[in-house]
Amino acid sequence: PAMAAVRDVEIDPEGTFKYILVRLQRPGGGEQRDIVRGTGAAEFHNHIFEKVNPEMEKLGYECKCLGGGKIDHNSKDKKIRVFGLSTGYGKADHSVTVEILKKVYTDYEITWSDDKK
Repeated sequence: PAMAAVRDVEIDPEGTFKYILVRLQRPGGGEQRDIVRGTGAAEFHNHIFEKVNPEMEKLGYECKCLGGGKIDHNSKDKKIRVFGLSTGYGKADHSVTVEILKKVYTDYEITWSDDKK
């Protein structure tokens, strides 16, 4: 399946939760892109990766976690804040995450910071 078929963003519609930035790549190099995944159901960042990785492997991609953080998603006010870091994976490049989020949440105010909370 085309890499374009994989959604750029899958995050919870509301709340504050952990997220990871994942790089998808065709085995042996070639095509690659970054996606954002986040959910309040994950107690730890690796729980998100453990769900994403097998799904993407089935589609024929290798996954690499580029880091993590938290997302505060306020759908009522159309605001998303990206912050924090993952203890296990390190801090994702939040500026990259924000650019990906902007592709999907075009009418939102999306910001990021290195704040822990």
